[in-house]
Amino acid sequence: MFKFTMSEVRDLFIAFVVISLCFAIANAGRDVNGVLNILPIIMVGVGAGFILHELGHKFVSMKYGYWAEFKLWPQGLLFALITSFFGFVFAAPGAVYTYADYMTDEINGKISIAGPVVNIILALIFLAAATVIYPSALYSETHALIFIICAVGYSVNSFLAVFNLLPIGNLDGSKVLRWNIVIWIVTIAIAGIMTFMSMTMGPQNIVRMIIGL
Repeated sequence: MFKFTMSEVRDLFIAFVVISLCFAIANAGRDVNGVLNILPIIMVGVGAGFILHELGHKFVSMKYGYWAEFKLWPQGLLFALITSFFGFVFAAPGAVYTYADYMTDEINGKISIAGPVVNIILALIFLAAATVIYPSALYSETHALIFIICAVGYSVNSFLAVFNLLPIGNLDGSKVLRWNIVIWIVTIAIAGIMTFMSMTMGPQNIVRMIIGL
């Protein structure tokens, strides 16, 4: 059964708020009004991306019969906040800990890849929604706001996917690479291309390219 502890809910909420703030600072800099204005928009993409990423790990862990629980990493949150002032976010606020006496590299790899795959799927959903609403966003302020939310959701989730797939330390990428190098290459390539396009072209130009404008 999919269960949460009170401490887990608390840790997820704290991590969600702080990571959202970090992405807002990374985008708006030290402009307080800019941070406050963009924060609600950032929260949609980060909220979906961060929470569902962690739930992906938890769901697959529990599917294999293990107890899994998200735990906050205060030092990681502090480091994320510090890096945000330099224009990027080292997003490692915590992790889902899976409790098992023994686990194969395959199962560990499948649990680990679940989070980044969720981010890739969410990024594509946000991009599809942005593409659908873009024509009307040119004439409607409400649709324009929805487009911005979707564009940010695409960018944030693409970044979260490629970041977590890096084969560094205890990030997901290390465990996926240890399990299956081909799957790791394919997934990080997809996430990397999506992130590269987001950073170089921007979501709006990607959408315009898709619809042929």
